[in-house]
Amino acid sequence: MSDEHMTSSDIEVHWREEEYINSPASFVAQANLTDPTIYERFNLDNFPHYFTEYAELLDWYQKWDRVLDDSNPPFWRWFTGGQINAAYNCVDRHLPALQSKVAYYFVSEREDDPVQSLTYRELYWRVNEFAAILRDFAGVQKGDRVTIHMPMVPELPIAMLACARLGAMHSVVFGGFSGQACADRIIDSQSRILVTMDGYYRNGKWLDHKEKADVAVARAAEVGQPVDKVLIFERHWGQYGGSPLVEGRDFLVSQLAPRYRGQVVEPEPMPGEAPLFLMYTSGSTGKPKGIQHGTAGYLSYAAATSKYVLDIQPDDVYWCMADIGWITGHSYIVYGPLALGATSVLYEGGPTYPDAGRPWRIAERLGVTIFHTSPTAIRSLRQFGEEIPQKYHYRFKLMATVGEPIEPDVWRWYFHVIGRGQAAVVDTWWQTETGGHLCSTIPAIKPMKPGSAGPGLPGIHPVVLDETGQEVAPGSGEGGYLCIRNPWPGIMQTIWGDPERYVRTYYGKYNKNPESKDWRDWPYMAGDGAMMAADGYLRILGRIDDVINVAGHRLGTKELESAVLTLDEVAEAAVVAAHDEIKGAMPEIYVSLHPGVEATPQLTQKIVDVIVRDIGPIARPRHVWVVPDLPKTRSGKIMRRILAAISDNREIGDVTTLANPEVVETIQKMARP
Repeated sequence: MSDEHMTSSDIEVHWREEEYINSPASFVAQANLTDPTIYERFNLDNFPHYFTEYAELLDWYQKWDRVLDDSNPPFWRWFTGGQINAAYNCVDRHLPALQSKVAYYFVSEREDDPVQSLTYRELYWRVNEFAAILRDFAGVQKGDRVTIHMPMVPELPIAMLACARLGAMHSVVFGGFSGQACADRIIDSQSRILVTMDGYYRNGKWLDHKEKADVAVARAAEVGQPVDKVLIFERHWGQYGGSPLVEGRDFLVSQLAPRYRGQVVEPEPMPGEAPLFLMYTSGSTGKPKGIQHGTAGYLSYAAATSKYVLDIQPDDVYWCMADIGWITGHSYIVYGPLALGATSVLYEGGPTYPDAGRPWRIAERLGVTIFHTSPTAIRSLRQFGEEIPQKYHYRFKLMATVGEPIEPDVWRWYFHVIGRGQAAVVDTWWQTETGGHLCSTIPAIKPMKPGSAGPGLPGIHPVVLDETGQEVAPGSGEGGYLCIRNPWPGIMQTIWGDPERYVRTYYGKYNKNPESKDWRDWPYMAGDGAMMAADGYLRILGRIDDVINVAGHRLGTKELESAVLTLDEVAEAAVVAAHDEIKGAMPEIYVSLHPGVEATPQLTQKIVDVIVRDIGPIARPRHVWVVPDLPKTRSGKIMRRILAAISDNREIGDVTTLANPEVVETIQKMARP
């Protein structure tokens, strides 16, 4: 760890332990998992065989012969010898009993638009139709990568499931990301097919989304990664509303579909360990990491956690407000709920458009019973007061929170005001890399504790380690690095095209013997700081690397800095995470300019614009500070920790070891006038 990273001793722990709150009796009486012996059954003595219970939630062409192949650690392979297809498990197998059941209610941002209901039977035909287009028109074969850059519309899970049906890997790019960010992911995955949409609605405006595809394809071509075909769904079928089509490259799905309507594409039986998808996440070294997830392990884990943590049951209407472009949407809008045959809400817009009553009107109208959102959304809705949700007649049995730690006061508001004290709350901790929840209370078994994610789930065995690899004692009040002792089915397989980075990033710090074939020698390092209470409940203290968690979206500081450094005027840039009441954290940028360049409001705006263009609006900085120099060590390393302390008005500490200590006071005067 470099000196610009947090060490365990830098992790401030200043929260007191909160009280236990039990789940309502009405919830416990109907819960999927009420057996308190599950923690004992899933203890490490029974590892990995207890995870067969998760695999048995799925339908197999051929059962596995090995639960975990750990012969080449840390490249874990789950349910090897088995044959399975993810799309079959999410769609086809439900048809005999559930073909008329709604899979998705699609709610347009425009409130006057009718709610669309997509049944499992309709989903089946639309997935088959698009799979036929991918295979027979676009030439997609098993093992190919297909990039999907789309907003929150039903065509997004349809495209994902069509890829899974063919045994092709999908790589979904968050719709809010720029064309350049999409290009980076096309290039890295060597994808030659891009699936996109003409546009969508956000905050009352029509956004041309297809213009991002034009940028993405052009940038990818510049570095020798051609995109053969761009397949474009229309937000309003048959009414194209995007940038001009490029002949021979761009094709409207509405014009292709009649050729393939009614065609059945048999699902491809895939090995249990076959890759299912790539999901790019920001890394601390700038280049996004292509997190590769396998088929059977990931799907079984998403299904099991959807059933036991989120408590999804046949008669529930479940609404996760995340975006499918992030892992939460993959696991808990697409694969987990569909594997269980659930009914989900898919909402195009933001939580407060056209006003802060929108989520509760949707919940009331559709009879939502399970509500799943981020602390940022809760903080945002809290600003509008408790009178608004009280106007509406909805009733949640369970509410989940995801993406970042939730403050105890915000947790209580969520429980008492939104849940009316009648819903269980699960505060889930997990990551893109983990595929599904790792820490949470099982809602009918363990009591809730505001601000704490809870213990490891059954079968997940977390530990907090200090800088030297010694265990930080539970209840000591000290923070450290959160690690997981054992692998689990949802865990990533590797970083696409970069196995060395995978080993180094997630296992390098605490693996003492790279030659060891024993899984016990390969604890997974999450990159988050945490404190474990005496009861085993974990409090997550935030990232220990250079990744900013903005409203649950992980943004690599190096990616942002790289965008700023494309400007000729900028000599150096440092991005830090500044605390924000609503979003949790927001980027602040400190830049020094080349000699002779003048600091002007126009230049500041130019810096903001390049961030928004290259990364996306979610990365818009809270402040840009143009400073004479950046604080550096004598080896030339920029001390971002000091800049972060200035941004948050915290104690800076000793600066005498810096090469240029005098600049710190100058920056302080500028940033704290």
